[in-house]
Amino acid sequence: MPIQALIFDVFGTLLDWHGGVAREAERLLGTLRPDLDGGAFARAWRDCYQPGMEPIRAGARAYADLDVLHAESLDDLLAAWRIDGVAPEAKRELVRAWHRLDAWPDVADGLARLRTQFLLAPCSNAHVRLAIAHARRNGLPWDAVLGAEFARDYKPKPAVYLRAVEALRLEPAEVMMVAAHSFDLVAAAGCGLATAHIARPDESGPGTGEAAPACPVDVAARDLRDLADRLGC
Repeated sequence: MPIQALIFDVFGTLLDWHGGVAREAERLLGTLRPDLDGGAFARAWRDCYQPGMEPIRAGARAYADLDVLHAESLDDLLAAWRIDGVAPEAKRELVRAWHRLDAWPDVADGLARLRTQFLLAPCSNAHVRLAIAHARRNGLPWDAVLGAEFARDYKPKPAVYLRAVEALRLEPAEVMMVAAHSFDLVAAAGCGLATAHIARPDESGPGTGEAAPACPVDVAARDLRDLADRLGC
């Protein structure tokens, strides 16, 4: 079946979470810890991401959105880093740092070109309000906002991908999952979706991301402009 829609991972694939969170951590915690390495703090917080979602994926906890999970892991992280005296408002602002992420330089042009031929939507672990914040900050031209909140579960659970396909009134083979993370693409392919890998070799800092897919994919692209080229946009 010809591809009619592209659905996207967001954190890392479209948005530079590492740079954004590092910047905000240094701004908001700098008076308490002048020597704070914002990049290391951002990576440590991101390391809490999958463990925080696992009880929900395992059915041991009811669905809670990323703001809740980020707030919980932030408290643990501040304690582990022995950063005391952080005001409640500063903690809330740190959680909102995940709402204020900037897109990679190729994203605006790439999405604009892709939208000439395909429906576009995020299929992210972000909740709807968070996805809206990302879209408004970066001009992301979504036709719909899909993802974890509709499935009440988190990737890579099949429901997240299949609910997105269902919402678009398409068959899985008519939808392509676009991500910079091979585990995401393996899961999407297992649900019958086509897959495209975007190289983000510096996602978590220099040399820390995937420069190439670690699994079979339908398309492997250098960035979104290259993906648009390969899909004839």
